Amino acid sequence: SSDRATGVKWPQKFTAMALSALRSVALRASARAAPRAAAPGLRPVAPVLQCQFRPYITVQKFDRDDVICKLDEYHATVMSANWADYLYLVYNVPFWEAELEKLTSIVQPYLHEPGVGEKFAEVQEMMDVLYQCEDVRDHLNELAELATRASGLMGTGYAAGEKVENMQDHAELSAVTYSKMLEKHPNFKPKIEQTVGHGLAILRAKHKFKFPSMHRYFF
Repeated sequence: SSDRATGVKWPQKFTAMALSALRSVALRASARAAPRAAAPGLRPVAPVLQCQFRPYITVQKFDRDDVICKLDEYHATVMSANWADYLYLVYNVPFWEAELEKLTSIVQPYLHEPGVGEKFAEVQEMMDVLYQCEDVRDHLNELAELATRASGLMGTGYAAGEKVENMQDHAELSAVTYSKMLEKHPNFKPKIEQTVGHGLAILRAKHKFKFPSMHRYFF
């Protein structure tokens, strides 16, 4: 081979070396331009969906006597509490609910037995009554608070708040709910009186209305 401009002849080995160098440069350029496929192990993985609840799973086994003992203890703890103390309920109800979830799990093998099934049904009814009493008593407390604010500073009418226009409707509806609860849950009458009955008596001191046991609270 030779250079046509100068007429100088080049050895063939130099020509082969030059072509090899040009070929390697071209291969490197094409490798850089082509997109690289992601390695299988480095591909992004879809995020795992997080569980929205925490199931209670246990491998402990409880015999019949243990289950009855736990039910009795739970029933005594909740029944002996002051349901009219809202702050006490705020502190303790979450723990009672967690314990009830555990009891619901361990009592399943013995629900067919009359003694265990009846005791667990009583615990469930107790919690239902607790929630109802708590809701009605909270509503009565709010009505009593609004009635107090409507009377102004120390009952003088100074800086008085707005009155509840339908206070009579609220009071009558609460009294009807109170009577229905006593009729539906006669075994829990002391707790209903402790919460709803006493709440009605407090409200009656601020707004006059009638309910079945109003004279029991010296009104």
